[in-house]
Amino acid sequence: MIHPNTILSLLPKCKTLLQFKTSHALILTTPTTINTKIIPLSKLIDFCVDSHFDEYFNYANLLFRQIHSPNVYIFNSMIKGYAKSNNPTMSLHLYKQMLQNGYSPDHFTFPFVLKACSFIYDQVSGKCVHSCILKSGFEANVYVATGLLNMYVECKNMESGLKVFDKIPKWNVVAWTCLINGYVINDQPREALEVFKEMGRWGVEANEVTMVNALIACARCRDVDTGRWVHERVCKAGYDPFVFASNSNVILATAIVEMYAKCGWLNVARELFNKMPERNIVAWNCMINAYNQYERYNEALGLFFYMLANGFCPDKATFLSVLSVCARRCVLALGETVHAYLLKSNMAKDIALATALLDMYAKNGELGSAQKIFNNSLEKKDVVMWTSMINALAIHGHGNEALSLFQIMQEDSSLVPDHITYIGVLFACSHVGLVEEAQKQFNLMTKSYGILPEKEHYSCMVDLLSRAGHFREAEKLMETMSIRPNIAIWGALLNGCQIHENIPVASQVKVRLAELEPIQSGIYALLSNIYANSGKWEEVNRTRKMMKHKRIAKTIGHSSVEMKVSSDETQFMCFHKSSAIELINFGAISRESIIAVKKCGHLKNDKLRLW
Repeated sequence: MIHPNTILSLLPKCKTLLQFKTSHALILTTPTTINTKIIPLSKLIDFCVDSHFDEYFNYANLLFRQIHSPNVYIFNSMIKGYAKSNNPTMSLHLYKQMLQNGYSPDHFTFPFVLKACSFIYDQVSGKCVHSCILKSGFEANVYVATGLLNMYVECKNMESGLKVFDKIPKWNVVAWTCLINGYVINDQPREALEVFKEMGRWGVEANEVTMVNALIACARCRDVDTGRWVHERVCKAGYDPFVFASNSNVILATAIVEMYAKCGWLNVARELFNKMPERNIVAWNCMINAYNQYERYNEALGLFFYMLANGFCPDKATFLSVLSVCARRCVLALGETVHAYLLKSNMAKDIALATALLDMYAKNGELGSAQKIFNNSLEKKDVVMWTSMINALAIHGHGNEALSLFQIMQEDSSLVPDHITYIGVLFACSHVGLVEEAQKQFNLMTKSYGILPEKEHYSCMVDLLSRAGHFREAEKLMETMSIRPNIAIWGALLNGCQIHENIPVASQVKVRLAELEPIQSGIYALLSNIYANSGKWEEVNRTRKMMKHKRIAKTIGHSSVEMKVSSDETQFMCFHKSSAIELINFGAISRESIIAVKKCGHLKNDKLRLW
């Protein structure tokens, strides 16, 4: 007869669920263990819970339901399993069942229950667990206290989290890291860095997770000096992620690259990115998004195509960045290709991607396509999508339609307009010339929704009033503004002066402009045109001399158009010939374009050069 310990030793060797069930059957048929010892069952449940496969966890649940009187150990195993699963709420149900059955939770129970509370952001249940911890005397246990700290910071309650942290008897690296992470997720990056430095002063060595959180904090507050210091500490601690490849190193390397990228050190970020032994999709997205944010659109698209050529499948974050580039650079063809891919992959239903598509089409002049996306959006439209559509109608000169859409939006009580929504509304009023409606909306913005006017709102109002010839009202508004008027606001007033040939107000603005630095050439061009239209040529000459004296060069206007590849083009983006098939399959370029390039002879060093 097989000894029970021999059967239990076979569990780790099980490769399939069938083998596991066979082991379970042997346990059941061993006379010494039938309904007499609960240890084998607890081992079975532990093995299932620790597995990453749902079918094993479902089997553990079936085993648990067959036990008439589960002990604390088995309850803890199931609570732990559900806390790590897609259904953490069940951990709380089992915890309540455990209490109702008369069992007392121990120092293993509380961390798992608190972990479940943090996953579902259930601070109410978390506080009830906190009360139970205080009554049972486990508040001094470092693991329980750290679980409490994590629960509070995840639920955006830093005040309670700090109180818990202060009462932890020994601050280990896990507690410090949890506090730093709390400040990061609560959008307090500078406080996170202060805690990180304080941790060093207490002599606690940071681990890889701590370093990642510190680097994220540096990226959030654009503190490249502290970021470089953290990078140096990473290397000195022996965690250099650009030498050895591992899962933790990829995360750490990505955090370093993101820190430099978000701080604007794009060349350093790209150099480190190229050195990464392994890259995940997050690293690619980090660099593409950074290029987009710093208006280096060609590099963003080049890296996107290079990512495809390396066999990486784009995700939601990738497409959000690429669509943003398409909108800013008016690359309609690529935007349409991305749209087609999203439709085929069923990703176009995502509300964020649908909004990005809407914005891309609107900024490329395709208002009809933008409206189709808005009207066909099956998911509930959020404030961002409504705002994007209102702004799209406004910038295309459809002010009345934009205002009508805003009224429909207000009928849904769950949608609360934000400051960007009202920029679109006021912009629409400005282009239609609805002075009274704009003033009404401007007042409602503050009184009904508590939105404080920003410089963009004031700029819209000054532009509207000055276009309508209400210069006294525009000046009065500027005098009562809560912020100092900037170039855009003075420029809006000057624009009205040009329309109505109001020389006195323009001369007053000219005096005020001397206080503002730096000033773009557009302001001086407006002043020069106003004086020229009135025949005041001496003032025109003075304005131009002032530009020359301040070394202000006139900004040259430019437009962009999409062109087919030709032999006359001088700017190209390079891809290896082996990448061509990847680009064709994705749809980023056409097969005809590649053939055209080959015929033009633009092949050098085994590279295919594309526009």
